[in-house]
Parts: sequence; structure tokens; C-alpha cells
Amino acid sequence: MKKFLGTAVLACVLAGCAQTAKEALFNGKDLSNWNFAVEGDIPADRVYSVQDGEILIQGSPVGYMYTKEKYGNCTLEVEWRWVDEPTNSGIFLLIADPANPFPNGIECQLHAGDAGDFVLLGGSEMAEYVLPEGMETRPRFPVVKKRGESSEKAAGEWNRARIIILDGQITVYINDVLQNVGTSPVKEGHIGLQSEGKRIAFRNINISK
Repeated sequence: MKKFLGTAVLACVLAGCAQTAKEALFNGKDLSNWNFAVEGDIPADRVYSVQDGEILIQGSPVGYMYTKEKYGNCTLEVEWRWVDEPTNSGIFLLIADPANPFPNGIECQLHAGDAGDFVLLGGSEMAEYVLPEGMETRPRFPVVKKRGESSEKAAGEWNRARIIILDGQITVYINDVLQNVGTSPVKEGHIGLQSEGKRIAFRNINISK
């Protein structure tokens, strides 16, 4: 009986490890797991490339790269840094419709000073969004502001976003600081990295289910 229990416990532990194993969304070599959207007629490889094991996004023209697969309940970890100066970008979540240049999905804002804000793209919804006082119509890009002061690092230093998605609820940590929680009616979608502003680099893009 003791031997059986020991084997059962070990099996449960191994099963738990399998369920939480990380999957690399970027292999450090190429962008074969991603699709691309670019505003205008610019070839995607002029905007999105791999250099020294990092994804380099030019920031202009506007667009985004997104996973070929859709993801639901998961934990997403992404590292990013500004290459030249603090600028603008975002991590797109729960993309339902990968339209160009802005999808229907939730953006975890990476704009300098605002990392952790939610931006509702393409008509997407979030339960926590409240129309600002004095406004009668919904803006094109509604925002659910982050909870606290910026926890970002200086240009050139690596930042880390940890994003937990559970039944449409999105919880965002920036450099291990809880910054936002929001609830989307969409529970599964593509993940994207935005081109907007100037150059930004990404690495260590991992997901666990």
C-alpha cells in the first residue's frame, strides 16, 4: 500500500509539472510561429526581425505580429526593452479578429510610463471600463488605467510582464508589481506584439497553461 501511494503521489507531481510546463512562443532563431499585420504595403520582414536572439520591432509603420495559435487560460511571460529611447508598444491579448492594423482584442499597454494599462482595441469590451465623465460617446481606444505608479525600468534595461488569463480575467504584473486586473467576455484568442512608435526588442516569450 505504501509503495502504491508513493507511486500515485509521484504520478500526480509529474502530471502537475506537465500541466505547468512552459512553452516558448519565440524560439530565439526565427518568427515561424507568428503571423504579421503591417499598415500599408511595407514587407513584414522590414518591421519584424530576429537579431542576436531577440525580436526587433521597428515601431513604424503601425502593425503587430501575432501567434498562429489561440490561447485561453494561461500565464504569459514577456521581456522587453526600449532599444533607443522610451516610446510606445503593447502586448495584445485575446485577439478575436486579427484585423489590420488594430485587431479586436485587449492591449496590455507598454507605452513608456503606462505599462499595465488596458486598451480596448477594435470594439473589444472589458467589464471594468467606465466612460469618462463628460464624454457621451465611447472613444476609439478606451483605457482601463493601471492601479499604481509606473514600475518600469530605464531605456535599455529589460522589463518583465507576467500576464495571467483565467476565464477572460486578465491580471498583469510589471516587474513583479501588480498593475491591473480586467475582465473580458472573450476567453480565447491570439497573442500579439505591437509595432508603434520606435524600436523595441522582445525576448523570453513563454506561456504555460
